[in-house]
Amino acid sequence: MTPRTIVWFRDDLRIGDNPALHEAVTRGEPIVAVFVLDEHSPGIRPLGAASRWWLHHSLNALRRDLGELGVSLVLRRGAAGQVIPALVAETDADAVYWNRRYAAPERELDARLKSDLRDAGLDVRSFGANLLFEPWTVRTGSGTPYGVFTPFWKACLALPEPRDPLPAPTAARGARLEIDSDDLQDWGLLPTDPDWAQGLRDTWEPGEASAQSRLAAFLAEDLPDYAQGRDRPDRPVTSRLSPHLRWGEISPHEVWHQTRARYADGPHAAAAQKFLAEVGWREFAWHILFHFPDLATKNWRSEFDAFPWPRLNPARLEAWQRGRTGVPLVDAGMRELWHTGTMHNRVRMVTASFLTKNLLIDWRKGEQWFWDTLVDADAASNPFSWQWVAGSGADAAPYFRIFNPELQAAKFDPDRRYVHRWAPEYAGEGAPEPIVDLKATRDAALAAYEVVKNR
Repeated sequence: MTPRTIVWFRDDLRIGDNPALHEAVTRGEPIVAVFVLDEHSPGIRPLGAASRWWLHHSLNALRRDLGELGVSLVLRRGAAGQVIPALVAETDADAVYWNRRYAAPERELDARLKSDLRDAGLDVRSFGANLLFEPWTVRTGSGTPYGVFTPFWKACLALPEPRDPLPAPTAARGARLEIDSDDLQDWGLLPTDPDWAQGLRDTWEPGEASAQSRLAAFLAEDLPDYAQGRDRPDRPVTSRLSPHLRWGEISPHEVWHQTRARYADGPHAAAAQKFLAEVGWREFAWHILFHFPDLATKNWRSEFDAFPWPRLNPARLEAWQRGRTGVPLVDAGMRELWHTGTMHNRVRMVTASFLTKNLLIDWRKGEQWFWDTLVDADAASNPFSWQWVAGSGADAAPYFRIFNPELQAAKFDPDRRYVHRWAPEYAGEGAPEPIVDLKATRDAALAAYEVVKNR
């Protein structure tokens, strides 16, 4: 084989702090960079529509960044277990590097591929890139996974400091080969009929450069107010890094070390620690998914299998999806989601609680809707968060904790600026009536929970 290194990009669409790319550059042989759109391998969950939009633009940004290094990005579509070996044969490569994934179908695919390629004599390596702590390294004293966040995060903080970020390469040797690549436009990732993505375009700029700018702006301008303001949807003090982290346009190591370097001590150190604990919450979600692969389809707490979900009311589900429930904060949140592809985290909890505990609709229906409409939907955080609100998940809020959307609005959007921005019909007279009675449905939810308790 002619010495060439294939770098397989997946959920790590960046050149900075990219261990697989860094190792390939260090190796010194010509590099073939590839992204595989895999919608064919068993168990791989197809991307939602908003995620597909983000992926299209993120790949364009990565292609530009790699091009400045002298490396072309090859696009292929198909089952990765077939596409990667075919590319090895096509390029006569002798090494394949990638950064690890943690959902079960992807892990199983990667393990089989690594074994097969090594048996064929290739140098195959995988690297930790997208989590601060590998899920198998954080264990209780008895050697079991954690199911509660606080001791999990305490155990993480007792481990060695997360590694320093790797510098972005300034140049690389691209393989000078005539390699067929799919046309990104032909993948059909963008909506066309209709084109509903104007709000996403108005809100986001995918890519590594945008991610770095967002982190810098957050640390300079918003972090000092984070601890007090993060629950206020009317105040833009959250980091807005979630889609950039989801697609690996920035690494958690970069977030960790830049935050620590700026706010290791001083008056805003506590706010920095609170922010990093939210990064830890993301780590916890992946820890749970790693040890409970069916998180998106099965209750983490098996006793919730007895929960008596009533027959689905499609009209109520659609009213929730479209932000037409007659409940101001819920409607505002669902419309923010539709327009921007994200929703403030406090409002995510309120809208999820309303679906599962006021409408008594199975959390899996909401998880699927968010999977399709969030630009930051990932395989761990999305189902983890839904199960947390529903009461069926790890470290879940007690089922009897039912978010009252009126009280939540009064506390966290007291001037109703958030509601009036996204649901302006509530600013004057003639606002729509709620589709359900909040007190009566709360009582019904608690009565249903008694079935779980009694089982």
